[in-house]
Amino acid sequence: MGRFKELLETQEYIILHGALGTELEFRGHDVSGKLWSAKYLLENPDLIREIHEDYLKAGADLVTTSTYQATFPGLFEAGLSQEEAEQLIGLTVDLAKEARDNVWGTLTDEEKANRAYPLISGDVGPYAAYLAAGSEYNGAYGDISLDELKFFHRRRIEILLEHGSELLALETIPNALEARALIELLTEEFPNVEAYMSFTSQDGQSISDGTSIKEIAELINASKQVLAVGLNCTAPAVYQDFLSQLRALTDKPFVTYPNSGEVYDGASQTWTSNADHSHSLLENTINWHQLGAKVVGGCCRTRPRDIENLSQHLK
Repeated sequence: MGRFKELLETQEYIILHGALGTELEFRGHDVSGKLWSAKYLLENPDLIREIHEDYLKAGADLVTTSTYQATFPGLFEAGLSQEEAEQLIGLTVDLAKEARDNVWGTLTDEEKANRAYPLISGDVGPYAAYLAAGSEYNGAYGDISLDELKFFHRRRIEILLEHGSELLALETIPNALEARALIELLTEEFPNVEAYMSFTSQDGQSISDGTSIKEIAELINASKQVLAVGLNCTAPAVYQDFLSQLRALTDKPFVTYPNSGEVYDGASQTWTSNADHSHSLLENTINWHQLGAKVVGGCCRTRPRDIENLSQHLK
């Protein structure tokens, strides 16, 4: 049994690391362009480490690597060689480990005894992140095959694991073919790796490409390695319907980390409407916990103070 499974079985909540790209934006850094937050791995990796540290100080149990947008095709287009791209992806795990070491070293023995030693979670963002056109929200991938999606994800996963990621965050998945590709890739080539998978949904009735919740549940239930399932980077209003239907189809713990409720325009790379303040992240999380949410946090436009609020009230 890996540490992720152990925490799922022994903790009421596992608190996630929060948003990275939009946190850089909040701090005055430009994240426009196809590399988004990943360009700071090239320009100023200390910024990434500092944000990791802030989420850990806020109480995060998982440190998520900064690889959401760090894909081989995207890095090649930015001018990196194969070797340079591999080194950069490896660096994301090293930065996460360094942040964990830095924060853990400041804690008292009592503080350490009252929280789990944080896990390093290798972030496997979707093919949509490379497309950088907002297809996280519609799942429109064009003409791409199952094998091509496996190829797209394979080497990044290998490097994340080689450098010490303890589980994989298969996140922001909008497309059923991609979900199948990732699950098959784990089974065929990484059979001992633990993971969670979180999807995007626009209507609470399906994932973003229109695939039914029933079909998604069948995929997830067939995997012994995907230990938790849910939604991320999705408006809070969508979660209740989606999770209620999913609960009837699987007994796996749920993952919930919504965005603020603002709407992202992929063409202009801007957030175009106001956040949903009808319920706080904490209130929503408590409600979703009743349906089985255990791996919890916030996605785009949420900040370290939101994670701190969750940690203080849920732990």
